[in-house]
Amino acid sequence: MIVIFVAMYAVMIFKPKWRVYAALAAALLLVVLGIMPLKGVPSAINWNVLMMITGTMVVVFYFIESGMPSLIADLLMEKAGTVMWVAIWISLFSGLVSAFIDNVATVLMIAPVGIAICRKLKISPVPMVLSIAVSSNLQGAATLVGDTTSILLGGYAGMDFLDFFWFHGRPGIFFTVELGALATVPVMMILFRKNKEKVEAVERTKVTDYVPAVMLLLIVLLLILASFIPDKPEVTNGVICMVLALVTMGQDLARNKNRELMAKAIKDIDYQTLLLLLGIFVVVQSLTETGLIDDIARLIVKAGAGNVFLLYTIIVWASVLVSAFVDNIPYVATMLPVVSVIAGSLGREPYLLYFGLLTGATLGGNLTPVGASANITAMGILRKEGEEVSFGDFAKIGIPFTLTAVFVGYLFTWFVWK
Repeated sequence: MIVIFVAMYAVMIFKPKWRVYAALAAALLLVVLGIMPLKGVPSAINWNVLMMITGTMVVVFYFIESGMPSLIADLLMEKAGTVMWVAIWISLFSGLVSAFIDNVATVLMIAPVGIAICRKLKISPVPMVLSIAVSSNLQGAATLVGDTTSILLGGYAGMDFLDFFWFHGRPGIFFTVELGALATVPVMMILFRKNKEKVEAVERTKVTDYVPAVMLLLIVLLLILASFIPDKPEVTNGVICMVLALVTMGQDLARNKNRELMAKAIKDIDYQTLLLLLGIFVVVQSLTETGLIDDIARLIVKAGAGNVFLLYTIIVWASVLVSAFVDNIPYVATMLPVVSVIAGSLGREPYLLYFGLLTGATLGGNLTPVGASANITAMGILRKEGEEVSFGDFAKIGIPFTLTAVFVGYLFTWFVWK
């Protein structure tokens, strides 16, 4: 199992073009060897995420066709002044959006804006799109609805939406995440320090259809509202995105009779990204069922037993490292009860360790290009634009973002919740 897992990620890192084949081959091999029972494959796949990605891709296709991303690019260029500040503002904006909706959906919405800006300026879109992705992943834990890991914490700890802002008379994890996000601004200023080119929009793009923009706003609104529904089906968010995608296609077909555009929208879905995620879901579930994630958790607990600060430090930074390679959803789900037991044995409330776990596990995905679905999605978008992203290209942005944001959040949480 370990050999298959390591081999899969090695191929993903060193042979980016083979990522899909590596994930699917690893998943198939696990099934053939009996490590993952065939009947367990459907339940291992996160259909909610796949449906959400698919539906959002369709709506985003029409959003791009309408000219709205180019108009937003024109407005940003008018206000920002230089390429550096365009990159900073659009990254912060993606983080803000991601605090309320899924990170992948955020990337699908905002990356086209970044690409439109770069195409207008005739510069590579890789750094800007990767900054959008890591910024969206960074702020996913800020609210209850921003990330699946936040939903897991809220359910396990009995926290509601407002508890992420203010909890038991103290600042919640929202402030931990936002301080980390603000700390990345100097990082972006360094990364984009050479991009001092002046930007301006000669003529604002005319939007041909405002319906796709309305549909994207509806996705945001309905995903937020759905978070307040108790005991809702697991595929609720995916169904919302798929229904709005069908509505978007249907209204365009009814008004414009353009079957070719609908066919193009279906063809434009990034099937490679969907297949890559499908394979990873199966592999990660195998990790969980074979107990490897449990073993990792036990090692963390043993190493920090009896010392709150040491335990907190290990949980944060080990979670960063683990989540760089392992999907953070099963990891967080496994670690939450472990953290609760440890806190109880120390005779203290578990919230310090909860927030440390969520901070490390959520942000750790930014260390590698395959550590978070948002990063995989961003690279899929870039690939469709003819841009291949190497591990080194990603590391130049992901590593400084991650280390800066985690360190600031790590210190803030300790001093507020110790």
